[in-house]
Amino acid sequence: MKTLGMIGGVGPESTIDYYKNIIALYRERRRDGSYPQFVINSVNLKKGLDFMDANNLPAMADFLLEEIKKLAPAGADFGLIAANTPHIVFDDIAPKSPIPLISIVKATCTYAKARKMKRLELVPGNFLPETRAGLLAIVDRMKTKIDPPSPNASPARTYGAAGIDGVILAGTELPLILRGESHNGVVLLDTGKIHCQAAVDEMFN
Repeated sequence: MKTLGMIGGVGPESTIDYYKNIIALYRERRRDGSYPQFVINSVNLKKGLDFMDANNLPAMADFLLEEIKKLAPAGADFGLIAANTPHIVFDDIAPKSPIPLISIVKATCTYAKARKMKRLELVPGNFLPETRAGLLAIVDRMKTKIDPPSPNASPARTYGAAGIDGVILAGTELPLILRGESHNGVVLLDTGKIHCQAAVDEMFN
C-alpha cells in the first residue's frame, strides 16, 4: 500500500473535504474496517494568497515545492495539492518534486474521457484563466471540448438543452455548497472528489 502525502491548507475547507473523501473512498474499497494512513502538510495559506495577488507565480511554485519536499521524509510515496488554484504552477513543480504528483487537471480530464464526455463547460473558480489553460491543453489531446464559461455560468443552468455533457466545478470550494453528482440530468464534475479518487487508486496501485 502506497502512502499519500497531501499539501493542505491552500483551502482549509477543501482540505477537510479531501480528508473526508479520501477516507470514505478508501473504506468503500477496503471493507475490513481499516482507515488509510496518509501525511498532510497544512501550509500557510496567507503566503500562497500573497503570491497569487501579486501574480508572482515563480514564488508560488517555489513555496509549494519546498512544502512538497517535506512530504517524502515523512513517508509519502506520492503526493497531491488539495486545491484547484495551485495547479496553475503544477507543470513547474512536478518535474522537480521528489515524489510523483497527481494533477487535479489530468485526473478530471481522464475522468471525463472515460465517460465519453465530448463537451464540457466550466463553472469558474478563482484564478480561472490559468487553470482553464491547463485544462484546455490536456483536453485537446483527449479530443474533448471545454466551452468557455458563459456570463451566467452556474450549475443551475439547463445544460442538457445546450448539448453539454458535464459541468466542471473549477474551484475546489464550489462542491462544498453544490452537493450531488448531477443537475437536470447533466453530470457535475467535482474536481476535488475526482482528485481524491485518483489518489486512492494510486494507494492501491
